[in-house]
Order: sequence, then C-alpha cells, then structure tokens
Amino acid sequence: MTLYLHATGHCFPENEITNQFLEDLDIGTNDAWIVDRVGIRSRRTIMSLDYIRATRNADPRASVEARTCTQTDLGARAAEMALARAGLAASDIGMVIAGSSAPDWVTPAEACAIAARLGIAAPAFDISSACTSFFVPLYLFSMMDPARLPEFILIVTPDTMTSSVDYRDRSAAVLWGDAATAAIVSTKVPGRAEILGTMLGSNPTSHDKVTVPRWGFFHQEGQSVQKFAIKTMTTMIRELRTKFLAPGRPCSFIGHQANLRMLESVCNACAIPPQRHFHNVCDYGNTGAAGSTSVLSGRWEAWSSEDDVAIAGVGAGLTWSSYLLRFSR
Repeated sequence: MTLYLHATGHCFPENEITNQFLEDLDIGTNDAWIVDRVGIRSRRTIMSLDYIRATRNADPRASVEARTCTQTDLGARAAEMALARAGLAASDIGMVIAGSSAPDWVTPAEACAIAARLGIAAPAFDISSACTSFFVPLYLFSMMDPARLPEFILIVTPDTMTSSVDYRDRSAAVLWGDAATAAIVSTKVPGRAEILGTMLGSNPTSHDKVTVPRWGFFHQEGQSVQKFAIKTMTTMIRELRTKFLAPGRPCSFIGHQANLRMLESVCNACAIPPQRHFHNVCDYGNTGAAGSTSVLSGRWEAWSSEDDVAIAGVGAGLTWSSYLLRFSR
C-alpha cells in the first residue's frame, strides 16, 4: 500500500520556560548544567509562568486552572495550518485520529474535540502510544485495505506534558515542553511526499520504565531509557538506509526530540553529518508525540524534491517506530 503525506502543521504555546527561569526556581540547576547534559535552552508551556513560580506545580490537578490554552486548542491550530498548506477544507477530511502522552480528557476522545473545533463531521478517535503516537496510525494504515479508507485523513498529536511535571524535580523540569502537530495523509491521492517502510516495535515487559499516572507526575528510569532510545533509533536508521538509500538522493535524519545529547549519540553511531541532522529540541524541549513531526513541519517549505528523510521515534511502553519520507515533485 502507498501512503502519501500532503501537508503538516505545528503549534507551540507562547509562554516560554528558559533555563534562567528554571535556575530562578532554585531547584539545583543552571544554564550550564542543563546545556551540558541535555542541550536544551528553552521550552514552551500552556501553563501560567506565575503559577509555576508560585507552586512548582506541586499538585498537578491544579494545573487545569493555570492553563492559558488546552491540548484541543493547540491541536486545532496545528490542523488549521496543515489544511491551509494542503489547500484543503475541513469538509475534505474523512477521518480524524489524535494521540498524545497525557491527554486532557479520559473521555471523550481528543480527536472528537478537535474535529468539533474544526467543523469536521467524520469518524474521530484516539490512538495514543505516548511519544510514538504519530507513528502508530501510519503503521496501521500500512496493514489496511486502502479502498476502505477515506481520501484524506487528519492525524493530530497535541502533547502538553508540562502539566505533568513536578517543577521541584530538576531531572524532569529541564526536559519537557508543550506543542502540537498535525498531518494530512492519503492512500489514494498522491501528495508531496511518500511514506515508506513504516514499522512498529514494542517491549511491554518494560512498560513501567516511563509512566504518567492519571493524577500524578511524569517519571522515568532516565539512564536505561536513554540507552534504549539510542540503541533502537540507531538500529532503525541503519535499516531504513539499507532498504531505501537511493543514489543521488541525500538522506536526512529527524529523531525523537528527547534531548540533544541522545540525538548526537545516534548521529555519531550512524555517521550522520550535522548538516543532515534536523532538530528543534534546543529551543522547544521534549515535546513528546509532537516532537519529530514539529521538526518536519518547521521546515516544510525547505524540503526539496530530492530529499529523503529518515524519521525515528521511541516512547513509553516501551515502543519504537520509524518511516522514511521521500519527497517528490
């Protein structure tokens, strides 16, 4: 089955958590410490900065009242950008799928709220797989009958993990930022790029390595998760290049935007030159399910018809997934 990507969109909230902001919280960190370990200088949040200063988000249930916008807001804005780029109307969308690491609602599905905001009357449901939530629908489409799918499908991945961060814990506070991405795909109508080689893997025995309780804080076994991420992304990139590397076509890399040092390790292992490694984690932090797609979307107009982009992601579960994006005329 052939799967086409027609357009992407992204949205970041306005409130900025700089390294200086975190240093002022007096949680035992500073700009040099953060940059040295994770390479992040800034990130965005949907929460009020005054709220974080005053409470350190000690009770994550209270963060609902401190939000300046919702995941639905961010997701709808990202989707509007994708629709505009694709030259499509809301009425052209035949299905909406959303997914994130920590959705605003247990029920209803966030996809329904986003579809309602956009005025889309079509089947809408969530497929949440933490940071691999964008990858999973692509993998599922590869196993489906194209004739039974609508012409255009909207995938939205809003992630606002800062609401689940304990800002007394520097190990988590330095990592996370909020964002949303959207993409319009089709199995029937050729688009600007073709999605190749989708895969999905999982190790459920490690499901407790990264967790977010319903009313609790983000927690992970940082060292073991980072080793897992480096190893699996390195393997996925090597496999994509082995299967799809084409003479005369440069292959770029976009990885899971967890932290810059992890991405640099993957680049070193795969001999990826700096000019072929695209990322935004330095400016936006780990944006979860929105991460790799926000990098892709941020330079959407810059991709040429000669570009191949190997994209790899990892997430809680533990899960891993990848695909190659081949742009064309």
